[in-house]
Amino acid sequence: MQSVSLNVEKSNFPARLFGCAVAMATVFGAPGMLFAQGASERPVRHEVWDIKLGARIADLPDDYVDYACGTNGGPPSTPLTGWKDYRRCRPDANGLHEVYFRYDDELEYWAKANNLEAQMEQYVGTKTYGFPIVVSALIDDDGVVRGIRIVSDPRDPTADRDEAYLLRNFLNARFGREGWQCEDLPAEPGETPVTGIFVKQRCEKDIEGGMHGLLITRYLRKPGQSQYDPISGKETTNQFESNVRFELTKMK
Repeated sequence: MQSVSLNVEKSNFPARLFGCAVAMATVFGAPGMLFAQGASERPVRHEVWDIKLGARIADLPDDYVDYACGTNGGPPSTPLTGWKDYRRCRPDANGLHEVYFRYDDELEYWAKANNLEAQMEQYVGTKTYGFPIVVSALIDDDGVVRGIRIVSDPRDPTADRDEAYLLRNFLNARFGREGWQCEDLPAEPGETPVTGIFVKQRCEKDIEGGMHGLLITRYLRKPGQSQYDPISGKETTNQFESNVRFELTKMK
């Protein structure tokens, strides 16, 4: 049974993903930055990283779309008209209201209109570092953002599900590779590796500015899942779990 380190190295990534990451970092800079050229013509799209912990909802970017009550990183539930409706979402055990949102798709249409194929792929859907994600903000009763939640989204048809667990490398590196306290959890009965790789890990880190990061990664086959159908002998499709959950919080 093989585990995978958290270090961001080329050997950990399929060539397509690594090349995409390098290109994004070189050409576009950090998430949310403008293009070096044509910035005045390019629509601005805010991302999850533009939500500052400790900010009041009145000070948040308001160009996201499809606001709704979140379901602990799952699909949206009750539709909302914007941040101001956060109280309609039932608070969790920490008293925080989860507000789901998506990125505006105007930038995708802008890329299509300019026939920019690489940018079309980059800006389709709600993504970070090229990975489709479900995002939400965690808001307290006073209307202050106390956290963000990012969960890899297996429902996006553009996603390569088997690569979803690699998102953890980018998130780990964003907040510094050192200082993470990680625990490799044991396999439960029936859980098996995927092509020799088994990841079931929980990592936490105190981050500068009074923030705390939680990073959970799973890449495994659950009980009953197999690479090959035991009856037909044919290779199965999507019989594995590959996901990342990241939460960044800043309490009072």
